[in-house]
Amino acid sequence: MELNQVSYFVNLAETLNFTAAARLSGVSQPSLTRAIRRLEDELGGPLIYRDGKNSRLTGLGQDVEVDFRRMLVAVNSVRLHSGNWAMGRHRVLDVAVAPTVGPEAFTEFFESALEKVPSIEIRLHSLQSIEDTSEVLSGKYHACILPRETKPDRKLDVRPLFRERFLLGCAANHPLAESEIVRGEDLLEFPFVDRLKCEFRAQIYDHFARREVLMRPRFRSDREDWIQRLVAEGRAICILPERSGAAHGLVTRPIEGFMLEREVVMATVSGSMAPVEIRKIAELAALHEWK
Repeated sequence: MELNQVSYFVNLAETLNFTAAARLSGVSQPSLTRAIRRLEDELGGPLIYRDGKNSRLTGLGQDVEVDFRRMLVAVNSVRLHSGNWAMGRHRVLDVAVAPTVGPEAFTEFFESALEKVPSIEIRLHSLQSIEDTSEVLSGKYHACILPRETKPDRKLDVRPLFRERFLLGCAANHPLAESEIVRGEDLLEFPFVDRLKCEFRAQIYDHFARREVLMRPRFRSDREDWIQRLVAEGRAICILPERSGAAHGLVTRPIEGFMLEREVVMATVSGSMAPVEIRKIAELAALHEWK
């Protein structure tokens, strides 16, 4: 199956006329007819009833038309992306964000960045648990926003954005919210929820185990929205980065003697291999005043 056959058939499906379809396709009618016949041979059945002015798609023709149209849309998208890459004008920037990085710190930044670089569109993705900055090197994403990885890579440009502490998360009306600093042993009095996607789970549990505070979760989830909803409603407590809380009613409090921090960074391909626009966004992120 060749791409021109797909294009010819889509034009034929629109016009139901071989002469008109050939004109739309920029080929002679015999060439288009031969291409459609080869396509029918490959698919194993007729795609159109040839009946003069009453020509119409067969059942098979109707079934494949939608998929063929999707193919052409995908091909056009690929051509647009590759053309923009070649010209250094990649306008749609794919940015993946680690699921534990909350949106609150970034809404103001993205609004400001879009104002300063009006030619771009930012498409946000959730960075999957099996993905890391190698997805930037593969070209799947133009940038990743995530906690800094321990293994440096000279092919990446990693810009630090901000540091944040890990704090207790609880409801605003929770008894622990009354304290400015919470004692570790007080956490044992309340149901605890385990954030499975937290990159620092092991360090958190080790810290409290060394102080004989054995955390026994009653609920575990990799869904940050579910976890935060439970906590905001006062049904449980959790430990999370201070900027990650997004649920209304969720507040944070420091825990006595608990000093764990992480650094959130933006990673892009280093050097001239990165599109001009993503380099500009990374530069703006590095200069942004993160509140």
